[in-house]
Amino acid sequence: MSSTPEEETGLTSESLTRAIGGRYLTYALSTIMHRALPDARDGLKPVHRRILYAMRELRLGSNGGYRKSAKITGDVMGNYHPHGDAAIYDAMARLAQDFAMRYPLVDGQGNFGNIDGDNPAAARYTEARMAATAEALLEGLDEDSVDFRPNYDGTLREPVVLPAAFPNLLANGASGIAVGMATNIPPHNIGELIAGSLAMIQDPDLSDDALVEHIPGPDFPTGGVLVEDAATIREAYRTGRGGFRLRAKWEKEDLGRGNWQIVVTEIPYQVAKSKLIEKLAEVIQLKKVPLLADVRDESTEDVRIVLEPRARTVDPEVLMGQLFRNSDLEVRISLNMNVLIDGRTPKVCSLKEVLRAFLDHRREVLLRRSRHRMEKIDHRLEVLEGFIIAFLNLDRVIDIIRYDNEPRAALMREEWARTYPRALTEKDYVPPPKGEGELTEVQAEAILNMRLRSLRRLEEMELRRERDELMKERAGLEAMLESERKQWRKIAEELRKVAMFFGSETPAGKRRTLLAEAGEVVALPMEAMIDREPITVILSRMGWVRALKGHVNLEAEQKFKDGDGPRFAFHAETTDKIMIFGDNGRFYSLLGANLPGGRGMGEPLRLMVDLPNDCEIVDVRIWRAGEKLLVASTAGDGFVVTAEDALPQTRAGKAVLTVGDGVKAALVRPITGDHLAVVGENRKLLVFPVSELPEMARGKGVKLQKYKDGGLSDAVTLTYSEGLKWKDPAGRTRHEPDLGEWLAKRSTAGRMAPRGFPQDNKFN
Repeated sequence: MSSTPEEETGLTSESLTRAIGGRYLTYALSTIMHRALPDARDGLKPVHRRILYAMRELRLGSNGGYRKSAKITGDVMGNYHPHGDAAIYDAMARLAQDFAMRYPLVDGQGNFGNIDGDNPAAARYTEARMAATAEALLEGLDEDSVDFRPNYDGTLREPVVLPAAFPNLLANGASGIAVGMATNIPPHNIGELIAGSLAMIQDPDLSDDALVEHIPGPDFPTGGVLVEDAATIREAYRTGRGGFRLRAKWEKEDLGRGNWQIVVTEIPYQVAKSKLIEKLAEVIQLKKVPLLADVRDESTEDVRIVLEPRARTVDPEVLMGQLFRNSDLEVRISLNMNVLIDGRTPKVCSLKEVLRAFLDHRREVLLRRSRHRMEKIDHRLEVLEGFIIAFLNLDRVIDIIRYDNEPRAALMREEWARTYPRALTEKDYVPPPKGEGELTEVQAEAILNMRLRSLRRLEEMELRRERDELMKERAGLEAMLESERKQWRKIAEELRKVAMFFGSETPAGKRRTLLAEAGEVVALPMEAMIDREPITVILSRMGWVRALKGHVNLEAEQKFKDGDGPRFAFHAETTDKIMIFGDNGRFYSLLGANLPGGRGMGEPLRLMVDLPNDCEIVDVRIWRAGEKLLVASTAGDGFVVTAEDALPQTRAGKAVLTVGDGVKAALVRPITGDHLAVVGENRKLLVFPVSELPEMARGKGVKLQKYKDGGLSDAVTLTYSEGLKWKDPAGRTRHEPDLGEWLAKRSTAGRMAPRGFPQDNKFN
């Protein structure tokens, strides 16, 4: 029987789709469970959990000495986290940053970065140890409170989750991007979280709205002012998705004689101060907020950003309102509570579900620690029973140890007289594991290891007292394990102890982020914040734009670059919006106050708006509110658009006229009459009512005039009763009062233009 090629080579075959799909799914699950999403129970990702566990193994307690970060990073990488040391150090450094973590888990010594956005120093220069909060997360780890698993190479063991004495997931927040999902949880106040947890213990059916009464919103390490309304916060906490508006904290500082300045003392969370200063400087340079004159960074250890108004008459509320809209002095912090439930299942949870996952975890930790303690007590009681027997039969014990060749076996064979403990009744007595009169192996070994100095009367009394206390403790633990009510009472007691160390009554636990109403931001139009001055706008053939001060003579000669010359020139004001229409059918706009001065040759228009290099400028005009414009293409299609619909809001402009291959935008004209006159490159003129044109915000439009060859040359609106006027080559005004010969329906061919019409087929 012949074998197949797969059997000979030991290879198997499968479809590429299945192979890639299976491997990508494995990668996705690994990213979700072991890298990006935190565990709802202790709020940590694997790298953070391994960092804290490695520091614990190095005995770096909060009251001990520091160790080099390079040593810590090396131990984490070598023992538990086989990834890059740079990634591990970055994660550890963030745990030490008091501007990134509401309750830092690492106590760093050295340069661990700053609020300006500077990176930490290299790991060989910094030192670290655990913070008290990290010890609270690790408390009870030696008491079989959580499961352990082998590390990546099977040589060591690491905890699957930490016991977590407080809800760290919400206290310090988390963020991460996985495959197909992400998480972003802002930090909260431990005191408020514990108050909410206690309320849920008291009433397991506590509503989401009632829970928000205890946890009114996030509490960021950098402070700031939370200006989101209560209804939005409740909805975000109820669904697990939403966002919060966070503003900088500021105050008006009086300088005397009517002068004042604004001082920003707290900036929003995760905003680098240096980047914020750069953004504010850019706002001043681009005159986005003309009310602001200057910005200075006078920060030392505390944040102090000084904002100078342009005039003492400026309203500080209006100024800050404009800055909130145009800078990172106000940011939106998103909420997406996508976490791992029980370390396995990703789920977008509500605030109540996250706290419930923490409380259920604390109950499991309590039960496991209690059972572990009972095992220790049972073992100790067994040993104490043996010690007491030894004291009651001391001469016989000494005789066996002195003369017997195998004293342990002899002690276990001997029948010993027993007495019940004095402090307890016979009913409460817990008998030893073996039958009456025999010592267990554990008891015999303990007796043999006993020190001679323990053979005194006082030690016997101490043993009996210790036995009585342990039996009472065991009875209490057994009663708690049998009563769910007592279990929750114990958990509440533990949470109250945590609140004593980290709660709102402590200096570090006080709420830093204020809760306030956003108020109504006064949205002043840009022109209202600019000094209104006359200017003359000049745009050259090569696209260089400038603005001369005042209304100069448009016929006066101006200087241009070699090979360049004038194309557009008109009078305007600094408050005007200048509209640019490109042959790609898009409108662009510039504020008159933002145009370059007229001392030089100006600046390229393409540097100020995103006008493509292959796009020609069709027209430049002043934007007028309420005005209606005719836009048309070289193919003779067009429509009417309002000035408001044509006004762009970004540098990229706004697409209004749709043009196809080989077709370009030809013109834009204001609608000033009741009829439209259209002339083609074939010199045929057509007049029809403007009412036949549709009013649209965007599109190709309708056919204005029919052409056999050529395309649209020009168009103008007019009042039909006044006839058509144009200028001849000599500059004389010509007039055709009766347009009945050329009046027809839209989209017809028209008739030859009247005698004397310009040879370039243009009305002006």
